Amino acid sequence: MSGHNFKKVASPAAETFSRDIELSAEAKSLLSPQLSPADFLEGLLAAGHYGDAVNFMARALPKREATWWACLCARSALGENPPAPYVQALAAAEQWVYTPSEENRRLAMAAAEATPFDHPAAWAAVAAFWSGGSLAPENVPAVPPADNLNAKAVIGAVRLAVVIREPEKAAEKYRLFLEQAIDIANGGDGRKVAPTAPGA
Repeated sequence: MSGHNFKKVASPAAETFSRDIELSAEAKSLLSPQLSPADFLEGLLAAGHYGDAVNFMARALPKREATWWACLCARSALGENPPAPYVQALAAAEQWVYTPSEENRRLAMAAAEATPFDHPAAWAAVAAFWSGGSLAPENVPAVPPADNLNAKAVIGAVRLAVVIREPEKAAEKYRLFLEQAIDIANGGDGRKVAPTAPGA
């Protein structure tokens, strides 16, 4: 990772993405003005600051790619015979990623609202809705989402996916999910990053 930047990340400076997300004091101490996102992430991983790394990558990735990352994490957390609303929320989120239309953005939120918001699939769908457009109903004045709102939903999805099943494997799952984020940031789809153990 060192010495280069991610293909999909818009700014060469890690600080650009650290201003409006939550980072620990320890994570902030690793920042410097010239540090690239890739090198900052490398420092976070080396120090074991996995939660900070998730927050940072959720903000650094473009909204569509970040939402796709949330979808991957949510899919890994579905388990066997998941409730239909979660499956439908994840499908709606993925459909927006494939075809990011206004109709699909709103359908994703409708699917999320059919869940109790206690699963990463719901938050992946919320991430799609919070990616842009308006938060208000159609045919009323637009209320655009804050620029960091998509990242907050992605963070919710990824962190829930870490602990919702087999929380004792949290560190392993953090590493897996962050490897997926790195692959996506470098232009991949994250799917080639395989779980290293069942349920990971």
